[in-house]
Amino acid sequence: MKMLHPFRIGTLPALIGITLGLSCMTPNTAVAQTWQDAPDPISAMLDQVWLPAVQISPDQQWLIKLARPSLPAIAELARPRIQVAGLQIDAATRGPALDYSFRGIEIQAIATGETRSVDLPENIQIKDFRWSPQGQYLAFSAAQATGIALWIVDLTTARASQLTPPILNGTYGPPCKWLSDTEGLLCKVVPDQPPPAANSLPAGPRIEENLGRKAPNRTYTNLLRNVHDEALYEYYLTSVLEQVSLSGDRLPLTPPLLIDSVTASPDSQWILLQVTQRPFSYQVPASLFPKRSVILNRSGAEVFTVADLPLADDIPITFNSVRQGRRSIHWRPDRPATLYWVEALDQGDASKPVPWRDAVSQLDAPFTGEPQLLWQTALRYNRLVWGNEAIALGYESWYDTRRLRTWQLNPADASAAPRLLEDRDYQDSYSAPGQPITTPGPYHRPVLMLAPDGDSLYLSGRGASPAGVYPFLDRWNLIANEKTRLWQAQDPVYEEIVRLSDNRAEQIITRQQSPQQAPNYLLRDLTTAQIIPLTQFSDPLPWFAEVTREVVRYQRADGVALSATLYLPPQYDPDRDGPLPTLLWVYPQEYKSREAASQVTTAENVFSRPWSHSPLFLLTQGYAILMGPTLPIVGEGDAEPNDNYLEQLTLGAQAAVDYLVARGVSRPDQLAIGGHSYGAFTAANLLAHTDLFQAGIANSGAYNRSLTPFGFQGEQRTFWQAPDIYNQLSPFVYAHQINEPLLLIHGAEDENAGTYPLQSERLYEALQGLGGTVRWVELPLEGHGYESREAVGHVLWEMTRWLDRYVKDEAADSNDSAAFGAVE
Repeated sequence: MKMLHPFRIGTLPALIGITLGLSCMTPNTAVAQTWQDAPDPISAMLDQVWLPAVQISPDQQWLIKLARPSLPAIAELARPRIQVAGLQIDAATRGPALDYSFRGIEIQAIATGETRSVDLPENIQIKDFRWSPQGQYLAFSAAQATGIALWIVDLTTARASQLTPPILNGTYGPPCKWLSDTEGLLCKVVPDQPPPAANSLPAGPRIEENLGRKAPNRTYTNLLRNVHDEALYEYYLTSVLEQVSLSGDRLPLTPPLLIDSVTASPDSQWILLQVTQRPFSYQVPASLFPKRSVILNRSGAEVFTVADLPLADDIPITFNSVRQGRRSIHWRPDRPATLYWVEALDQGDASKPVPWRDAVSQLDAPFTGEPQLLWQTALRYNRLVWGNEAIALGYESWYDTRRLRTWQLNPADASAAPRLLEDRDYQDSYSAPGQPITTPGPYHRPVLMLAPDGDSLYLSGRGASPAGVYPFLDRWNLIANEKTRLWQAQDPVYEEIVRLSDNRAEQIITRQQSPQQAPNYLLRDLTTAQIIPLTQFSDPLPWFAEVTREVVRYQRADGVALSATLYLPPQYDPDRDGPLPTLLWVYPQEYKSREAASQVTTAENVFSRPWSHSPLFLLTQGYAILMGPTLPIVGEGDAEPNDNYLEQLTLGAQAAVDYLVARGVSRPDQLAIGGHSYGAFTAANLLAHTDLFQAGIANSGAYNRSLTPFGFQGEQRTFWQAPDIYNQLSPFVYAHQINEPLLLIHGAEDENAGTYPLQSERLYEALQGLGGTVRWVELPLEGHGYESREAVGHVLWEMTRWLDRYVKDEAADSNDSAAFGAVE
């Protein structure tokens, strides 16, 4: 039970609200509006170059290392961006705003280990890496000042060539896809059109109406607002489809269209094209606008309409509800030109009781025959993994029961009954069989890797068990439905499979790491036990090598087993140093069974280093960190998990605190709670409903659930179906019970559904009006996650100062007011 007591008053004025770079919102104390940096040694750590990203070619001949960028400057986030239809577009480049890109490429031959750097322009920004079908080239896009250009690298020579000027349209999905190693790529190219002129005066009021039609939707952001937004959307997303040869020659195939996606058939003779059509919507993002999918021949002429879908603004909010009409339209990877698609049999409404939910159909080129029904699902279609003419795996799932079923299908014989292989709770990690391993097939697309007997395939799994998490390789005989363990990782490392080199399972490429060893790639021979290192990356933050990291286990009062990862600073000795001020960083999860909720799925032997604004940086300031204490919210049978959310949340937090105090790591009067997004919502709820913590940090959260009335997180009921639940789960409603200091941080351009910046602003205003101790920091130009070097450094400065002031033992010294930015 939450004990109400007078709001605490510190030596600083209790009410401090800041919006960096903007004017203050009537604060009680003026606050300096300047960026602050994280304390030492965190500041220097933020500027450390991180490990390169690694990709391995499908034919396993090449390993590429992609140089990561440093944290971007705030100036990069300040580039003009267009926010329309749920998208954020860089106005200059026609690519996504705030997009992550790499800075360089190294190519390594796996057989010899020879490594060569690709000669690229200085400060180039590259992404959208795509291997050519036969593995001779690597294509990528490069952002320049005025647009995006297409480049390729010849992997045998490491020579890079720019194939196009900066004319690609990357606003919606990758701008290019391969046709073949000889014919080049299909690309979305920006047409020569003038931008729409903005009206200096509004043409009239914004008017929308609904005449009795149900159209519930989540709280999307950056939607269309007016006719000018519609014109901007059309201008920036319009493309011409062109074929670009390996010498840079261009052949236009279509007129200007709102092209969503384009994919060549495996034999490269046909093109699957999806475009967006009017009417647009001001209530849903572009992904739900009307869509038309057609097949083009190589000359660009339409030969078949696969689907012509209306606006999908009326999908029921019940989980597993989907769009009506043909969806998930793809090419079969094992055949030259066979389409397959899925269509709902329940009108897309998961609440309707029907015997069959979805139908999967296929159609061969030249697309003049009748589609062939391949499979009907009783649950919602999940995915298909194709093998050959006689073998495919079909997966179907259902959210309410957490049920996942795997079927063996015979694509060549539609009359053959699907064979059930597995039926399990997909939240039961201990029974997870792993994922089927694929390999390039006859058309260089991924298909099931079948063993020489033709009846067995291979599974790569994470290997969670009561003993720990140890990835594995299994061979699965489909005839006997039996699995044979071929390899499994062992202490003291965490090692996961990246590639299976051959269908006899004699060699694997793995990624191995330990708490002290950075992740590196190995070629492991399973027959001779020989190991060949492929990379030799070193620890970018060696200070953390001496951090104590331990997966700890404890129990909730009702018997549910819980776990967390406990981090302690280097050289910490509990007998010598005593308890430490401790931050618990949380994010709850919903379950349908106590058994699944009790499982330990965190690996012991992983390499864990902080990045961005991770709370693990606070280890350098003398804090203990309990990361991810499991806070399962269980709703068994017909019960919804949120029916008992607060009770279960409190039980989980109490168990974590009791464990820390009993072990001697923490003191009950030196504990803080924090989280990001749904974790921030959780932190605020724990401050409102318990007295377990002395302070809280809530980053980019949602605190008033009436502002997300058509569902949130795992809640699929509407506000009007469960008003008591929405109110009980809203910390805003219980702001009068938040009597501990709360630090609120939010990106001013938060694009995440439901976590509008208004959520933090309103909770701040509520606590301000109630006399609470609260600080509100709104980060200009930042989204749901924080990207710029300035914002990341400032967030860590805020977090450190807040915890130093309200959680550490020592009283604030005379310099604290200046440190917090207060001015006279």
